[in-house]
Amino acid sequence: MKNIEPNKVYSTEEAQDYLKVSNSTIKRLLKNGIIKANKVGGRYKILGNELLRVVSPHKETSIEKLYYRIKDKTKRTIEKW
Repeated sequence: MKNIEPNKVYSTEEAQDYLKVSNSTIKRLLKNGIIKANKVGGRYKILGNELLRVVSPHKETSIEKLYYRIKDKTKRTIEKW
């Protein structure tokens, strides 16, 4: 597989292949604003710089913190039931 080019525009399918994630995961990343993209003709277009930002070690740390925060919130909600 080729390297991600910073100034190239990628489709969600191409981003999925580069990031090795499922279709539902890429949609969730877009919906939650973790990956910033523009909609063109009803389809998301993602700049290569954005993909590189997502895979950076700093971003992985912040996503991990977000994951644990959501996990703890879910756990507290379930305990209330």
